Amino acid sequence: MENKNNNYKKKGGRKPKMNPSIHRHVFRLTDQENDRLISLFEMSGMTNKAKFIVSVLFSNEIKTVSIDKGSVDFYMRLTSLYTQFRSVGVNYNQIVKLLYSHFSEKKAAAFLFKLERQTAEMALLCQKIIEITQEFNRHHLKK
Repeated sequence: MENKNNNYKKKGGRKPKMNPSIHRHVFRLTDQENDRLISLFEMSGMTNKAKFIVSVLFSNEIKTVSIDKGSVDFYMRLTSLYTQFRSVGVNYNQIVKLLYSHFSEKKAAAFLFKLERQTAEMALLCQKIIEITQEFNRHHLKK
């Protein structure tokens, strides 16, 4: 038998909020006003539109995040290029070790001369990449 006066009965569901939002306000917007509100909401990065509107009404600081697709693409390509340079450096070390272990010193020196020319070209290319990156930072990221 169940005891109806049992105070230790478990209740399901959520715990009630300490200060629930019970007041509701409705307002209407034109198409242009609605588009502007939606764009501001999307730039803010918030996930709840009601919280965004409350923060705007009470002049809380609104954070807007703008993502430049070109900058992101440039950064991703630069990162992949950096990983390729690292792998070239690892391969360079392996090649030098193999040359000295499998070839005579004269033949290894001839191959190293060719490798040295390619390395100089790669160094020039790296300088150009650094210049392009600095130019990109000056013109596109420092706004």
